[in-house]
Order: sequence, then C-alpha cells, then structure tokens
Amino acid sequence: MRIFLRLSALLALFAFAPASAQGTAEQRAACEADANRVCEAYIPDAVAIERCLRANAGSISSACRGELGLASAASGGKRRKH
Repeated sequence: MRIFLRLSALLALFAFAPASAQGTAEQRAACEADANRVCEAYIPDAVAIERCLRANAGSISSACRGELGLASAASGGKRRKH
C-alpha cells in the first residue's frame, strides 16, 4: 500500500510539472505558431522553446514578443527621437 501511495504521488508530480512550464494561456496563444515555425526542433521542451523564441526575437510575431516581454526587440533596438 505504501508503494502505491508513493507511486501515485510521483505520477502526480510528473503530471503537474509540464503544465506549469508551458506558460500562460495568453503566451501559448501568442507564441504557438512562432514556436512551431521557428523552434520546432525544441518541441516539447517548454524551457528550450522559450529560450529559442527569445534568441530569435526578430523572427517572431509582435504578439509573442509582447508576451515574452521583448517588445523593445520589435523596433530592432532603435529608439525614436523626440
């Protein structure tokens, strides 16, 4: 019985871990197409996908850049003069 409880707890931990690493629903909605297009080699590793998307900020959608907090990458690092 003890083994069954430990195994159940371990399986529950593994079931929860991937879900917590997949980002928010907004991030998934904004970045899923970019992840499939630019970072396909890293699927299903959510951490590696996020690293890939950040490394390729110039090649992803503005919505995805915004969700990843990379909105400044959208302008290519150029600042507007006032």
